Amino acid sequence: MPIDANAARSAEPQVRTIAWTRRDVLLYHLSLGAGRHAEVDPELRWTYERDLQVLPTFAMVAGGGPSVGDLPPADMRLPGIDIDLRRILHGGQKLTVHRPIPPAGSATVSTRVADVWDKQKAAVIVLQGDATAPDGEPLWTTTMQIWARGEGGFGGEPGPVPISGVPDRAPDHRLVTTTDPGQALLYRLNGDLNPLHVDPEFAAAAGFDRPILHGLASYGIVAKALVDEVLDGDASRLTALDVRFAGTVVPGQTIATAVWRSGDELTLVSTRADETGTPVLTHATATVRV
Repeated sequence: MPIDANAARSAEPQVRTIAWTRRDVLLYHLSLGAGRHAEVDPELRWTYERDLQVLPTFAMVAGGGPSVGDLPPADMRLPGIDIDLRRILHGGQKLTVHRPIPPAGSATVSTRVADVWDKQKAAVIVLQGDATAPDGEPLWTTTMQIWARGEGGFGGEPGPVPISGVPDRAPDHRLVTTTDPGQALLYRLNGDLNPLHVDPEFAAAAGFDRPILHGLASYGIVAKALVDEVLDGDASRLTALDVRFAGTVVPGQTIATAVWRSGDELTLVSTRADETGTPVLTHATATVRV
């Protein structure tokens, strides 16, 4: 049977040790557009190692990230799940940081299948990764939703129904973030070398007019905009970010994000800032330190 949800959930986690340096953090920030206008604002908190702070979403690429790329590699073994991992989609991502990520350090990451949902036409595999610092304290937790098309109907639970929860009022903030035509070329150096983001022929074969920006790049770009424009530039105030990937961005396009604030929770909707208004990130929430 391609999917045995009980076997997947009960399997032992896969454990690995990762490490990162200030150079890795600087590259990540630059790949999200930090220092783009260095002639007027070099954004030293993101681009200079002297007083470097770490954007929490760096956790997604630290040591190569949950995988080398947006998704688990095709040779990653998921007990109880016998499917072609090259044909899956990154459907959603949640990150919770338990304390600020140091600019250089190491961690032990334990990854397991937290759940498997049966959507009939697809299966959703929920991968959870827990990073622990050398002192034994938790650093971050990631939860990745992987959509496996055509793998549903195995008799499992359908999982929760996502609720957008967008308030019926004008947003408290509107963030507009441009991307550069070459941004995917830089972002891929964080570890995701998928040719979809660089090779026009490969992108065309996948059904795209041209290479697209990494979903996790959009995720990080929006996180940085939140810190810069809503959280007074203090990365430690962003403690969680949960999104669904709804659409693609082509490098050079602009992302518009509407933000509604309620106490320590932000509700977000990100779209392409063009005539299409194509959704990019939906069902999105962030938890912040007030």
